[in-house]
Amino acid sequence: MITFPNAKINLGLNVVERRPDGYHNIETVFYPIGLTDILEIVPAQSGETTLTTYGNPVDCPPEKNLVMKAYRMLAEQYELPPVNIYLYKRIPDGAGLGGGSSDAAHTLTMLREMFELDITDQQLAAMASRLGADCAFFVYNRPMAATGIGDVLTPVEVDIKGRTLLLVKPPVAVSTAQAYSRVEPATPSQWARDVVTWPIQQWDGALANDFEPSVFALFPRLWLIKAALLDGGAQYAAMSGSGSTIYGIFGDAKVAEQVSAKFADCATFVLPI
Repeated sequence: MITFPNAKINLGLNVVERRPDGYHNIETVFYPIGLTDILEIVPAQSGETTLTTYGNPVDCPPEKNLVMKAYRMLAEQYELPPVNIYLYKRIPDGAGLGGGSSDAAHTLTMLREMFELDITDQQLAAMASRLGADCAFFVYNRPMAATGIGDVLTPVEVDIKGRTLLLVKPPVAVSTAQAYSRVEPATPSQWARDVVTWPIQQWDGALANDFEPSVFALFPRLWLIKAALLDGGAQYAAMSGSGSTIYGIFGDAKVAEQVSAKFADCATFVLPI
């Protein structure tokens, strides 16, 4: 069985408050996009479950990969037989695009289908949230407003279909822990879940990512990329998550392609929305 775990972008990201457990309550809108990995799961040829990765290098041993953690979570509860898992990585890691979380969530949904497990989406999302704050989103895989640590999800309508997305991932790594350590939590003047229902032409200045000021101060190249996207005709541009991907939403696919050529040393992806 083969599936294609997709990435996401954050439309706005408000860091609202620090929690007693050391995490932060946030408010954001997760939006699924068409950049995908490739995930195949087949019955094991031996008595052992294995994970083989291809494509972009994965900076962790297989036993610590979220895909394997997802398999073990279900296997322990439902006594699954061993499987061989093959993962082709195309979504950049550490980019604010949720690639690892998507791989884990899609592993859960594939195993549910393969072994005909009696698990609802809500139950599967609860399991996924134990693997990572944004994993549950990929069980539903539709635009969702997220609160809590990113695991409390509510459907939201976002009207940006027919536009083109340009992702720019520079050779810069942003530590999520570092990003959180430099941000000052605050109640936003505008909630992302409200702003995304407005026409996109009204988003700039109202739909904000609270990580941008501190992360841009550390990595000025990211600010320059955002400025170049806006100067190039993007209707809206922002950093996704805690970075380091910057995205622009364009009304014209040809313009997005032309702008992508400006970033020769970056990984770029032009995708229909």
